[in-house]
This record gives sequence, C-alpha cells and structure tokens, in this order.
Amino acid sequence: MNPELRDWKRICVFCGANSGALPAYVQAATDFGTELVARGYDLVYGGGSVGLMGVVARTVLEGGRHVTGVIPRALTTSELAGEVLGELVVVDTMAERKERMLTMADAFVVLPGGLGTMDELFEALTWGQLGIQSKPVGVLNVNGYFDQMIAWVDHAVAEGFVRPHHRDLLVDATTPAALLARMAEHELPAGLLVWHKEE
Repeated sequence: MNPELRDWKRICVFCGANSGALPAYVQAATDFGTELVARGYDLVYGGGSVGLMGVVARTVLEGGRHVTGVIPRALTTSELAGEVLGELVVVDTMAERKERMLTMADAFVVLPGGLGTMDELFEALTWGQLGIQSKPVGVLNVNGYFDQMIAWVDHAVAEGFVRPHHRDLLVDATTPAALLARMAEHELPAGLLVWHKEE
C-alpha cells in the first residue's frame, strides 16, 4: 500500500499517565507528537494532562492540530491535574473511554505506559482479530521498552494460543517516522474473524 493512499485524519495514542524513569520516554512522546503535526494528523488520546499523555497532547496542540481527549469522570481529578488540553469528552466508564477512542481514530499507536496502556493495546488487537475494527495498531518501541511484550506475543504464537496471522496485526518500530511509515504500508492479514453485530 502506498502511504499516500492512506486517508487518515486522526491517530489514537495510548500511553502512560506517568513520564517513566528515563528522559528517552518523554523525548519519544515529544517526537511522536511532532511527527503527527508534520504529517497533518489530529490526535485522539486518553484526555490526561500528566505524564506522556500530556506531553503528546501539548506537542500536537502547540503544533496547531486538533486534540480530542476522552476521559472517564472518575479520573478527571488525577489525570487532568487542573488542565484541559484541546477538546475534552467526559464519559462514565473505562470501557466507554476505550470504545470512543477506538471508533474515533483511523489508526492506533502505543507509547510506553503501564497496565492501562497494555489493556488498551490488547483490546485494539482483539478487536482487530475479531473483525470489529480494521485499523492498524503500532507500537513505538522506545529503548526496548516493549521487547518483552513482543517476545511474549511470539511465545503465545509458538505455544498455539495466538494464530500466526493474528501476530501480523501488530506493527512495531523504534522511531515515530518509521512506525507511521510501516503502519501506512501495512495490510491486515487474511483469515480474520468477521464480527456480525446484532441489528
């Protein structure tokens, strides 16, 4: 697929509400936000103003692109820290937050984060496996942060719990430009389940 043929408008970023132990994580979040601006993409994200979420959102907003944050009401105190970045959508539950982000965006990128970030990553992959969504999912593997997670996915394939073509749902790279380029060229694997929603 020629990257020029991708008609993306909004990229959803899943990442930590903390900044992590290394300056490299903050730099990667800044670089990724800068790359989104350079490519003319708007941002959908978890709505926080702290940690890597805040870094990405500020970078995109300061670059003149639209930012939409989706946050559960219960987290507005801890993740907003009194600051709203861009348009804010407040929802009732974590499940609703994920569903809104997954439906609003054209592609998903995962930066370093904790348990919530992993939950969002694997829900996006599972929705792809089931055919609920057909959008690329990419991991920005900063400083080898996701090496063990990627190794686990490969182990799950080897042990017969993940089908090999489902492994191809996950794209990874070590720089923002390389990741977005790989995702733009990525084709969904054949043989995915087709989700039939009830009318």
